[in-house]
Amino acid sequence: MVSESHSGPSVDVLVVGGGIIGLAVAWRARQRGLSVLLLERDRFGAGASSVAAGMLAPVTEVEFDQARRRTLDLGLRSAALWSAFAAELGELTGVGMGYRHAGTLMVARDADDARELERQLVFRESLGVKARRLLPSQARELEPALTPTVRLALEAADDHSVNPQQALGALASACERAGVLMEQHTGDVAVALDAAGDRVEGVRMANGSMRRAGQVVLATGAWGGMIAGLRDSASVPVRPVKGQILRLRDPAGPGLLTRAVRGRGVYIVPRDDGRYVLGATMEERGFELNATAGGVYELLRDAHELVPGVAEFHLEHVCVGLRPGTPDNAPLIGRSAHGGLIWACGHFRNGILLAPLTAELVSGVLTGQPVDPLLEVCDPARFGVNTPTGSESSGALLTGVAR
Repeated sequence: MVSESHSGPSVDVLVVGGGIIGLAVAWRARQRGLSVLLLERDRFGAGASSVAAGMLAPVTEVEFDQARRRTLDLGLRSAALWSAFAAELGELTGVGMGYRHAGTLMVARDADDARELERQLVFRESLGVKARRLLPSQARELEPALTPTVRLALEAADDHSVNPQQALGALASACERAGVLMEQHTGDVAVALDAAGDRVEGVRMANGSMRRAGQVVLATGAWGGMIAGLRDSASVPVRPVKGQILRLRDPAGPGLLTRAVRGRGVYIVPRDDGRYVLGATMEERGFELNATAGGVYELLRDAHELVPGVAEFHLEHVCVGLRPGTPDNAPLIGRSAHGGLIWACGHFRNGILLAPLTAELVSGVLTGQPVDPLLEVCDPARFGVNTPTGSESSGALLTGVAR
């Protein structure tokens, strides 16, 4: 059900942010028997989640820097959860996820790209992840629509994709069915602290009313660094990274591509209905949300060089989203310096991928489950802030490290 705006009684958990992370956390927390209120400043799923391509691609996403190596295990583990996660949601709500198992191709268009792809293959082999080197003829046998001039390709057979819009709809429906209280169009909120300023007691709404809770989860995406009411030591270094994405439709219907295709500067993700997502630019523009002719041109140019048939597609939408980036582009999941406050943001390019794992582990934090050492990379205290004090330090902090 959707609640009316109220000051109302306390709930066990208040989740701020109604993107895929917030929705998934609220649903799992409610399944564990907690009373949950979910707040969204706009409408559910209106932020970065709604414009994401939906790639579940830990193998093709991993990069050379140390932080990305450490987060590879997070991505692999969450990717392994997605099939059951989608099936559970589909059975509960009757909404399909558009979950595709076909895999992903990383494609080199020229000699420089091919050399880089060889480096990427060696790197992935050193990490023990599966990627197969394909000759041009082998790549075009799998995807005949690829340009005839392709030089080399890598196949990541276990990198899949999902339709985020369908997943968001299913999660919102699942939350309603489970009895999560849901408020949207709330505007900005401020964390409300107790008199000593050490523990969170809820959030203060834009109209001055309070929503009280035993624990508060901030799943606020790119706005994580903008939350008012926190001590400086409890803030997090989250920044918005602008991405422009194109949605296209093949008038001939589905089938031109069966896999996601990635090249230098662009990816092309097929949907079941003949639509395709092209993305995505990476722009440090703050909270600026305007689409640009240059961004659209570059995406279409690069996609056309990989798959010439893109030129026949109909352009349906130009979308702009703000990824929540951190200094090392790894997520922030765990307890804050304030008691009763848990972070679940900073997922950068992998919010869709990491939603099932984040939901499982944050709900574990909320219910005091044992720590998972794998997730120490997500500790908000790694940047020298957010060090819990008192009863929530040491072991309790590790419990909060969870995407």
